Amino acid sequence: MKTIEVKNLKKFYQIYKKDAGFWGSVKSFAVRHYEEVKAVDGITFEIEEGELVGFIGPNGAGKTTTLKCLSGLLYPTDGTVQVLGYAPYERKTEFLRQISLIMGQRNQLWWDLPPIETFILNKEIYEVPDNQFKKTLDELIKLLAVEDILKIPVKRLSLGQRMKCELISSLLHSPRVLFLDEPTLGLDVVMQKALREFISEYNKRYHATILLTSHYMRDVEALCERVIIINHGKILFDGKLNALVKKYAPHRIVRVVLERRVDQKEIEKLGEIKTFSYPEVILTVPHKNISEFTANILKSLPVEDLTIEEPDIEDVIRQIFQGEK
Repeated sequence: MKTIEVKNLKKFYQIYKKDAGFWGSVKSFAVRHYEEVKAVDGITFEIEEGELVGFIGPNGAGKTTTLKCLSGLLYPTDGTVQVLGYAPYERKTEFLRQISLIMGQRNQLWWDLPPIETFILNKEIYEVPDNQFKKTLDELIKLLAVEDILKIPVKRLSLGQRMKCELISSLLHSPRVLFLDEPTLGLDVVMQKALREFISEYNKRYHATILLTSHYMRDVEALCERVIIINHGKILFDGKLNALVKKYAPHRIVRVVLERRVDQKEIEKLGEIKTFSYPEVILTVPHKNISEFTANILKSLPVEDLTIEEPDIEDVIRQIFQGEK
């Protein structure tokens, strides 16, 4: 079942531009210059029920604009968008009850009140029955381990604690679709890991459909089998994460620790050297030749240790963007 269907989605803006200084201001009274910005430029994709998809790209690529179109905050310039069978921009109550948009460091909690007060308010806004509210709240509190902070004013909580409570507040109505825009932004590595584990568990437990944007590639690697890469408002790649690596980085990283010094020319005969700082040498090797290469290097060099690594996903993404320019 298709939960999200996007066809030729476009969102353009007219941006006013003014010359600097006094005369620039004077001229603007007579002639105004506008530039069309194509935030999203004809993208098409579908997401099945229960999928957890990474939506990645650099700043200004069109990620947040797309999420706002999908959640109904923006009206598309052109194209069609369907989420759970609804046109999001119509903002129907039945649609809003089934989705949630969570944006990193965007606060919906009441600053001077404890989180539990916001939870109760959202219960009334979404008309969540008492029994369902208690059951869902208890499950989320347990999953996120926030039992001890529910009655502490929000302004006294750490960023990580506030982000956990933001998640609870946004999930009390058990949405079927989550749009997560940089949910781990600004958090330390421990809290990032905790939230990744929670998102994964929520996806499995409730079979929720999740579209995740993040600049932290660890989030994407840990959570998403499928990724959609966008830049300048256009989709560059849509497919499995491992297929992305194979397509754009068909090599492996081989780290070799040598027992004794070896002439660099001898190593160059075996493969392409990425870095060499005795005793460690790092080489890049085509994936299809990895078995032959490792056997050859073990035979030809005084090897103390050898490891084979996948290329860093951030390097792969960077390569895609550089190649697109």
